[in-house]
Amino acid sequence: MPIMLKRAYAVPQDEDGFRILVDRLWPRGLGKEHLRLDAWLKEIAPSDNLRQWFGHDPEKWDEFKRRYFEELGNNRELVEDLRAKGGTARITLVYGARDEKRNNAVALREYLLKGGSADPRKSG
Repeated sequence: MPIMLKRAYAVPQDEDGFRILVDRLWPRGLGKEHLRLDAWLKEIAPSDNLRQWFGHDPEKWDEFKRRYFEELGNNRELVEDLRAKGGTARITLVYGARDEKRNNAVALREYLLKGGSADPRKSG
C-alpha cells in the first residue's frame, strides 16, 4: 500500500488515491468540497494532550513521535482500520499543519511503513 502525504490546503488530485484526513481538528477555512476526502479518521490523530504538548515545536519532534507511536500501539484497531480502508490502493494522509516535515501525518506514515513499531528508531 503506497502511502503519500498531502497538506489539506493543496489541490486534491486523482493520483492521491484514497484520501484520509488524519487530524483531530478540521482544517481551518476549508469546506468538504475542497478536501475531497474518502475518510476522516480523527481518532487516529494524536490525543489532545499530546497535540497541545507538541505545539509543532521542532525540538520536541523525536519525543512527540515516541509518544504518538505509543498511543498508536495502544490503539491497534485504529491502525488496522486505516490499513483496511486503503487496502492495496494508494492512500494519501491529509493533514493541516504548516510544517511539512514534522507533523502527525509524517509520523503516522513512518509508523505504518515500519509495520507498526512503537520504537521510532527502528529502521523499516
